[in-house]
Amino acid sequence: MLFNSSEFIYLYLPLVLVGFFWLARSSHRIAAVWLAAASCFFYGWWNPVYLGLLGASIAFNYSMGIVLAGESCRPPGERRRMLLVFAVAANLLLLGYFKYFNFFVDSARIAFDGNWHFDTIVLPLGISFFTFTQIAFLVDAWRGEAKEFNFVHYTLFVTYFPHLIAGPVLHHREMMPQFARAATYRLDWENIAVGLAIFGIGIFKKVVLADGIAPHANAAFLTVENGQALSLLDAWGGALAYTFQLYFDFSGYSDMAIGLSRMFGVNLPLNFDSPYKARSISDFWRRWHMTLSRFLRDYLYIALGGNRKGPWRRHANLFVTMVLGGLWHGAGWTFVVWGALHGFYLMVNHAWRWLVAMLGLRRGARIGGVLGWALTFVAVVLAWVFFRASSFDAALSMLAAMAGANGVILPPDWLNALHWRLVRAGAELGIVGGALTGQFADSGVWLNLLILTMIALFAPNTQQIMARYNPALDFCSRADAGGLLRFRIGATGLCVTVLLLAAALTRGDAISEFLYFQF
Repeated sequence: MLFNSSEFIYLYLPLVLVGFFWLARSSHRIAAVWLAAASCFFYGWWNPVYLGLLGASIAFNYSMGIVLAGESCRPPGERRRMLLVFAVAANLLLLGYFKYFNFFVDSARIAFDGNWHFDTIVLPLGISFFTFTQIAFLVDAWRGEAKEFNFVHYTLFVTYFPHLIAGPVLHHREMMPQFARAATYRLDWENIAVGLAIFGIGIFKKVVLADGIAPHANAAFLTVENGQALSLLDAWGGALAYTFQLYFDFSGYSDMAIGLSRMFGVNLPLNFDSPYKARSISDFWRRWHMTLSRFLRDYLYIALGGNRKGPWRRHANLFVTMVLGGLWHGAGWTFVVWGALHGFYLMVNHAWRWLVAMLGLRRGARIGGVLGWALTFVAVVLAWVFFRASSFDAALSMLAAMAGANGVILPPDWLNALHWRLVRAGAELGIVGGALTGQFADSGVWLNLLILTMIALFAPNTQQIMARYNPALDFCSRADAGGLLRFRIGATGLCVTVLLLAAALTRGDAISEFLYFQF
């Protein structure tokens, strides 16, 4: 069931919301059970068969968490460490079987020229997210940091429908106290209004902005997948179209998850904070998929040694962390390369910061900030090519086209606006007019890309617009957050929310999945 589907918006959400607060009037525990059961129904809507897998995962990790928490009272020893290794390994084996079995079998068949064949294993939705969420719980229990073990609340923590399919990756210590507090179970109309407004912004981003540019990204990448050549403008147009499709798709999902949760009186952590405004790749990863970055830092990078063993080991740890982060996103060599590129970017970024500090160079100048942003943005766009391409060959073909290997073709209306002498000069340089091979002959597409760029770079983000109402767990408000677009509950806020919802719900297009559902 998708957040942007009619059955979710008009049936599931109202029934679950009304049932939750009606039951909470008599029993908070029953209300929590209702919400957990509704979340399981939400997950089972896709395929009820995998509810058993989710239930078994919850039961195993809850039991192991209690054992590990009990062991944390004892002196450190081999038994405690082996219990944790066993529990984490069991989760990773489950994830590896469903997510990576096909990938490893296909890679081995190609490497050894084998003829064996196995049936394709269907990837259960959300398995990466509920596995990582529970691994964090196990480590916290082993460290003695997990304090609450109410089974109903734990089940709700894992299955909570706003985050279950595509994040954010939650921490036990963030959510369990919220499920235990009485205020969560009291109907608060401010929470309803704020949550609905955030949800409205999110669904507008997804349905209008992301889905609006998606056909152009799909057409460009499909062209290279079919072995056809793209011109320079075609290739850059396709890469930029996907860059903004993914941006507004994931930003929209993150907003919708936060808004839905807020209606139930529960605050989720921020997961998206205008990453295309970043002026360095480190800053980008502090803004993009923030809860995954936090998980990789706290449970992988630091576990590998972090920066405690010298600069070379630090760079190696960064690289390994990002490669594994890339593999988490998808079982394919293109995702490995995407992660490796970002690992390389981070290594270069840290080396540059060290060099600047050692030479005593001045940082923070305006021109340096602009150059830093431009370099970061281009690096991210180039890496997205591997993230989106269906194969390594397709990614290389797209990058070659972006480098101008197939020439430059300008839209006819662009050329008609130029002086004939400039046209002649352009022809001598190999720049010609004519129909593009992709979807970018229409200059309106480029206007669309320009608008999306302006929104991503200069418009306040959702948490800034909603700054008055503390929209997420770790949001820090500034006095100028949101500017003139800062939301206020009232007639104007209601009208804006209704317009956003209407614009998204009346498009009449086929319902599209969120891109992060694939991961």
